[in-house]
Amino acid sequence: MFVHFIMKKKIIFCAFLLFGPIFLSFGQQIIVFKTGKIAASKTSLAHLFMAGNFNNWNPADKAWELQPDPSGTYMLTKGMPKGIYNFKLTRGSWQTVECGVAGKPIDNRYLSVSHDTTVILNIANWQDNYAAAERKHTASPQVHIISEKFDMPQLNRQRRVWIYLPADYQSSKRKYPVIYMHDGQNLFDAYTSGFGEWGVDEILDKLSPREECIIVGIDHGGEYRITEYDPYDSKYGKGRGDDYVNFLAKTLKPYIDEHYRTRKDARHTTIAGSSMGGLISMYTALKYPKVFGNAGVFSPAFWIAPEIYPFAQSKSLPAASRFYFVCGDAESESMVADIQKMAAIIRSKGVDEKSAPVVIINGAGHNEKQWNGDFPGFYSWLLSGL
Repeated sequence: MFVHFIMKKKIIFCAFLLFGPIFLSFGQQIIVFKTGKIAASKTSLAHLFMAGNFNNWNPADKAWELQPDPSGTYMLTKGMPKGIYNFKLTRGSWQTVECGVAGKPIDNRYLSVSHDTTVILNIANWQDNYAAAERKHTASPQVHIISEKFDMPQLNRQRRVWIYLPADYQSSKRKYPVIYMHDGQNLFDAYTSGFGEWGVDEILDKLSPREECIIVGIDHGGEYRITEYDPYDSKYGKGRGDDYVNFLAKTLKPYIDEHYRTRKDARHTTIAGSSMGGLISMYTALKYPKVFGNAGVFSPAFWIAPEIYPFAQSKSLPAASRFYFVCGDAESESMVADIQKMAAIIRSKGVDEKSAPVVIINGAGHNEKQWNGDFPGFYSWLLSGL
């Protein structure tokens, strides 16, 4: 009997060795990435990588390196969960990323995974085949830098802080609503933006001064961005979101209120941002609802911090709290459902649909170009309640 038991265990073990990879890949689709036409490059094409929302946009991730075969084709086979993915091809850095025929940047590649498939990758050209385009400042005259090294005592760091002042700020004695926004590098100036700017200043410049708010932009911390915008620990490190939010509420806002003519109450104070900035905006409005009465939650990265749902469930909100949720339906498999889940929690607390709308943009992706398009609708909604 004992021998029979041992033999049975061996059979099970051998079966696992044989079929284990199949069991482990259950629920994933097998995707074969294969190059088609590849533009010539200035330097060796020894390495070819995929960088996307599946690997935190790492341009030299060995786990996502395509391997050459004798025919000159590059291939990579991956098991991927069903979902929506965005990516680009690089030769190991963002300076060697793929681009359009004339050297202009291209939109992210889009892949919807629903079944096993082969994806053919044609590469029109490489960015380093062209001289770097001259970078120009595009910030409106209404944009100023408060400080290149604004102290953040809660984080023991410093950061650049921008401010947009309405056109009539110097000539009037009015007080203004304030919108605090993350990723300040990408809000006003193409020169400082990494992947294009929101163009918030150009949008507001087209309005009457009576319709303009003060906008305060806080630069992200580069390598600290993910952890500063996440209240919880994750695979990316220890979350410092609480410290960052405390900086906003207890250091930055009091400074702005002291040095500028602001309407200080929560009704006229808004927090807004996208992706990780959308996540931390949501958290800020939940933690300090009597300080930040409105939140613009653009394409929030709730996936990285599922703890935010029970946190939202546990919080009580003033009846006047307002949240604007917006995303594209081509960002990820879970983005729309994630936003709808959070909106349902907020509405269960007595916030009506008008004060917590969910806007889904058909075909929209996850980038500054899209958020530029989303901003006017958000701003119009915000003003309608002020």
